[in-house]
Amino acid sequence: MRALADGGTEAVRVEVLAKRLGVTKGGFYGYFTDRAALLTAILDTWERESTDDVLQQVEEEGGDPKTKIQRAGALTFSDDRLLPIDLAVRDWARRDEAVAERLRRVDNRRMELLREMIGTFCSDPDEVEARSLLAFCVAIGEHFLAADHGGRSRAEVVRRAADLLLNRPPAAGPSS
Repeated sequence: MRALADGGTEAVRVEVLAKRLGVTKGGFYGYFTDRAALLTAILDTWERESTDDVLQQVEEEGGDPKTKIQRAGALTFSDDRLLPIDLAVRDWARRDEAVAERLRRVDNRRMELLREMIGTFCSDPDEVEARSLLAFCVAIGEHFLAADHGGRSRAEVVRRAADLLLNRPPAAGPSS
């Protein structure tokens, strides 16, 4: 997984990995029948760790909906280990339909959490979907954006965006 994160699928070569791990090429094939089996195992591990494991930890630690969303995002997109793998899988999915389908499944599970949590304080399904999409786009997109923020830190702007998307809207007052 580290090789994928560091250099994409081209870095996931049996010869290179066997040398890196200090095993023979034949020894490597004792664990995986071929490179395709290795790539599948990498995707299986990434999917489990970035969805099942994250969602389990979020549920175990509990909290209000905003806390759960932020914890899931931090575990997935701020984690020094999972983030580079997630970004590498996104890049890989651009060129491989099977990987794109796997990514779609993972992203759908992540969106389900967002919809469920945002739906606890927002009853309009269209607004729930829009807030969920925007929150997800912020979580992923902040890693690609190179813009400055008028003297504010990226972390400060992302926190403000999260507040706008994940806080309950104020109660409607009397119309003026």
